Amino acid sequence: MGYSIAIVEDDPQLQENYIKALEREGYEVSAYAGKAEAIEAFEERLPDLVILDIMLGDELDAGFELCRHLRSLSPTIPVIFLTARNSDIDRVSGLRLGAWDYLTKDVTTLDFLPARIAAMFRTVEILRSGQAESEHIIEHSQLRIDEARKEVYWREKPVLLTLTEFWILYSIARRPGHLKSHEQLMDAASVVVTNNAISAHIKRIRNKFREIDPDFDHIRSEYGMGYRWQMA
Repeated sequence: MGYSIAIVEDDPQLQENYIKALEREGYEVSAYAGKAEAIEAFEERLPDLVILDIMLGDELDAGFELCRHLRSLSPTIPVIFLTARNSDIDRVSGLRLGAWDYLTKDVTTLDFLPARIAAMFRTVEILRSGQAESEHIIEHSQLRIDEARKEVYWREKPVLLTLTEFWILYSIARRPGHLKSHEQLMDAASVVVTNNAISAHIKRIRNKFREIDPDFDHIRSEYGMGYRWQMA
């Protein structure tokens, strides 16, 4: 299936690089440098996925405003923030606005970006096919995971995860007590990274749970082997 992608990026060289990388993968790509022209285009026709920078020209939060506008047009369209801003406050703000992922330009290569997008479209296809209705809610004690909505709750409070973090957690928590290797977690998140990178994702996931519950200790490490969800 030929998917359409819109990129909102005000750096001409970066915009060109993203377009070439995505068109090589067969996507139909449109690009905009500013908020106003992007809004005009989206109101006429929505793409299948949108990539947003946050700072556009002199507008420091234009990407956030665009995300709000996109959510008013469609509650389900996948949105990725791809930005130089890497603070936790910005990351949380982006995810709360309904973005599917938040990537930073310093670590997102032109090889990784198409792979991330392909993983998102696989998720879209599953949701459209109706497969996501059968397994879709995981509940273990204080944990609730809604696969279809990509939402995680601990003690009834939302845990804001990136899409990569979501799939890693989902893989671990789906079968409590079962060990998941680094390779299995890479497959689950559709990424190819080092074991250290998986460990870093696990650390961020734990920290997000501990913001809600300082005593959280349900993701157990098995040295050199992987991770498991421990009920108690």
